[in-house]
Amino acid sequence: MDASSATGVLHPYWPRDLLIPTYVANDRPMSEILVFLFSVSGLFLLVTWLITGQKGTTGRLGAWRRLALCWFAVCGFIHCVIEGWFSLYYDIIPGDQSFLSQLWKEYSKGDSRYVIADNFTVCMETVTASLWGPFSFWAIYAFLTRKSYRFVLQLVISLGQLYGAVLYFYTEHRDGYAHSELGHPVYFWFYFVFMNVLWIIIPLVLIVDAWRHLSDAQTHADKPKSKRN
Repeated sequence: MDASSATGVLHPYWPRDLLIPTYVANDRPMSEILVFLFSVSGLFLLVTWLITGQKGTTGRLGAWRRLALCWFAVCGFIHCVIEGWFSLYYDIIPGDQSFLSQLWKEYSKGDSRYVIADNFTVCMETVTASLWGPFSFWAIYAFLTRKSYRFVLQLVISLGQLYGAVLYFYTEHRDGYAHSELGHPVYFWFYFVFMNVLWIIIPLVLIVDAWRHLSDAQTHADKPKSKRN
């Protein structure tokens, strides 16, 4: 049952006494919104997988590196388009019926901080959309053209994503998980937990990967110095 705010406006968000006077209910079903999100993400993944499978002048990339670049492609789409929309229109989303606004209103059932334009989420998503989105596409280019800074870029992006995701969970933990229906199989466990914990697990793996490559490069660079000393 939707909650009624003090203004008489019905909404599905937690806490139940949350005031969202401009809220207008979505007219698109959850299935349509999720199909869009996962189908477009899948398209970015597929196209990147095919592109990175082409044999260039430097040889063909391995499966692991191709998967990493597919991850960056999906990140670029989500950060630039989805989160970019929020960073630009967070103040009108509750009453707006544009498709991406409806996507955010649906997601807010798992974290109502987005529908009330919480200061942390606005700042965090603006940084994510402005930096980690474009940098993700830059990383793909850097790996395809074997730029010397490619692992530095991977490290910077992954550290930024990890830091944002840790703060995202930790700030909500300190709020007592007040912005979602704790334990709900879809809104809490799928929207809030699963769809965000990916930005902890995968960046951690990529940080270790970048660390290993950069350490190997530094070890190699130090060898001539050792011989001269």
